[in-house]
Amino acid sequence: MSEINAPIKQPPATAKDGGSAASGMEPKRPIKISSGEYHQRWRLIKDALARYGVVAGGLGVIVAIVLIFFYLLYVVYPLFISASAAPVSEYPVPEQALGNTLLLAIEEQNEVAARFTDSGQVVFFNAATGKTLLTQAVAIPEGAHITSFAQGSPIKEGAVIYGLSDGRAIIAKQQYKVTYPDNVRLITPSLKYPLGEQPLALDESGAALEAIAVKVGSDSTTIVAKTADKIRLINFKKELSLFADEAALTRTDSVLDLPTAGIAEILIDKDESNLYLINNDGQLGYFDISDKSSPDLKQQLNVVDAGQKITSVTFLNGDLSLMIGDSSGLVSQWSMVRDKLNRPAMQKIRAFKVSDKAIIAINSEQRRKGFMTTDADGIVGIYHSTAEREMIKERVSDALPSTAILSPRANALLLQSAAGNMHFWQVDNEHPEVSIKSLWQKVWYESYPKPDYIWQSSSANNDFEPKYSLTPLVFGTLKASFYAMLVAIPLALMGAIYTAYFMAPGMRQYVKPSIEIMGALPTVILGFLAGLWLAPFMEEHLTGIFALLMIVPVGVMLFAFAWQFLPKTITQNLPEGWDAALLIPVILLSGWIAFQVSVPLETYLFHGTLQDWLKAEMGIGYDQRNSLVVGVAMGFAVIPTIFSIAEDAIFSVPKHLTVGSLALGATPWQTMIRVVLLTASPGIFSAVMIGFGRAVGETMIVLMATGNTPVMDLSVFQGMRTLAANIAVEMPESEVDSTHYRILFLAALVLFMFTFVFNTLAEVIRQRLREKYSSL
Repeated sequence: MSEINAPIKQPPATAKDGGSAASGMEPKRPIKISSGEYHQRWRLIKDALARYGVVAGGLGVIVAIVLIFFYLLYVVYPLFISASAAPVSEYPVPEQALGNTLLLAIEEQNEVAARFTDSGQVVFFNAATGKTLLTQAVAIPEGAHITSFAQGSPIKEGAVIYGLSDGRAIIAKQQYKVTYPDNVRLITPSLKYPLGEQPLALDESGAALEAIAVKVGSDSTTIVAKTADKIRLINFKKELSLFADEAALTRTDSVLDLPTAGIAEILIDKDESNLYLINNDGQLGYFDISDKSSPDLKQQLNVVDAGQKITSVTFLNGDLSLMIGDSSGLVSQWSMVRDKLNRPAMQKIRAFKVSDKAIIAINSEQRRKGFMTTDADGIVGIYHSTAEREMIKERVSDALPSTAILSPRANALLLQSAAGNMHFWQVDNEHPEVSIKSLWQKVWYESYPKPDYIWQSSSANNDFEPKYSLTPLVFGTLKASFYAMLVAIPLALMGAIYTAYFMAPGMRQYVKPSIEIMGALPTVILGFLAGLWLAPFMEEHLTGIFALLMIVPVGVMLFAFAWQFLPKTITQNLPEGWDAALLIPVILLSGWIAFQVSVPLETYLFHGTLQDWLKAEMGIGYDQRNSLVVGVAMGFAVIPTIFSIAEDAIFSVPKHLTVGSLALGATPWQTMIRVVLLTASPGIFSAVMIGFGRAVGETMIVLMATGNTPVMDLSVFQGMRTLAANIAVEMPESEVDSTHYRILFLAALVLFMFTFVFNTLAEVIRQRLREKYSSL
């Protein structure tokens, strides 16, 4: 026991202990980490980096998609901002003592306005302040006075005509010269006389011109004047001579065979080929004046309801439509369309109920299909005819309006009230062409026989009516995708099933990479081949293509039938899973036979070409670049995507499921249909959806392999235009921030939302399939 209780002796401290003995503690020894622990820690670090990298990448993709969505929304949003108008100034009528206002005009910079008076004076003044800049007098002959007045073309330099009491008339034209002294814009107004300052004698009897109209062209001027008993048509045509410095005027006179009583409005279109005479009771007479020597009355009709009177009428921009306002506050649009006998006729295509009061004035926009109305209560409304939208409705004056004008750029208006004040307003109306109706519904466009879905965004004509219907583009997108999937889905899925489940591993290692590498082909190459080779080939061998669809399956079935009668030494020596290789020469031979028999078959059945027979017998036209070409070319591009994903899904089905099914007595096909396909259905569905998304967003193949015309026709022999192709074609030519530019971004947003919604729905279905069949 003494030995047990004896104190334990500590060894003496040494210099190596570093004083540890003095503190009574053991010396620290370095911790050695084994190589296994080092690699384990490094794996944990790499796992963490990979985990955070995947999370960051996923969040980055989500952020990128969200940013794309919001950028598209940012560009598109201005299309749906409401128009607005705000007063700038109000001031007394400039030089009111010079007479009553017949016409107000304003130049495109909204700086200088003009007032044409009934005394023949023209007052140019500052539009914002009313300060008089210049006063000029039209040379009215002594003893004569103004009895009628009309505006010619308001585009750029507007022409006006004064009808006089002695049967003569004077044509004047306002012009504005822009200079920049000291780098400051200076607009100098003036008048000029296209046919000279001397009055033109229109009526030889000297009768007063009660109503008048003029259209001044570059080499021709047409005047229509009404006296108490006649309506005269006079045309002055300039003829250049090699030996004269100035052009000579050739005059043509004719008299219209129509009663003059009640004629209140005379209008001549910009081509000087159509004349419209309107009386206050709502009677419209339409003349063809292409031959100035013999005007031809084409149509007479009533254009207002019974009991109403026409209070204002003007051309819509382009002079293809008349905007007619009546005493009930209704503005109707009458346009020239072709009737059932292909004859031109005026027809009402739409109407706007703008007020309960009479329409005092209608002013058309000079660059768009919009117009401004002014009613008897001083309320000004701005509308767009194609979009059928009311953009602005504001009370500009409490007094009765007398005259109003919309600026050339439609961003300002000037109104004179009966109280003797001018009202100058600024207008913000950037995108009036856009509405739900113009984008998605049928619209009755000018010169069209009926409402329709049309996309035609631009033209060489400045008076063109833009047609922004997205419906034919969406239709074309779905049509192209449908035919592409019709080709791709059967081939890709059947190929994936056979490759993953029935094909020998040795053959699979060649087939699967070969099909997947097809997905690396640039779509521009596929489109190039489809447009320049496949489309002409299919046009020339259309009967052979359809014969191919019938003869090849028959050839394969005959080969399968003959296979069972071959000697067992041949059939049993073929390695299992290599059967498909034997079908390659069968398919090639069947295809060759199909094209060989197509020519005599076409001659015998259709007595000519199949295209001609379809046109004559069924009314089906054939376009060389059509949906059939797109289906084959785009289907070829989509097949690798669907095949690869579906094949992986089928091949990944656990082996114990297939082995167990076979062990229970099921045949390989029963196992495939009832076990493998159900288990792999989420992956197969994903493959189809990804392939569909690929087809929806395809651009180059559709762009090069179709006629790229936005037509709505289900025929497989007609082309189409898709949203993606339309954006690719028209975006480089669109003006930045224009309506056209923003609508193209709207098309991109529609494509984005369509893909997003469809893929989200597909993912929900895929998850339900996974939950339903995960227990197998």
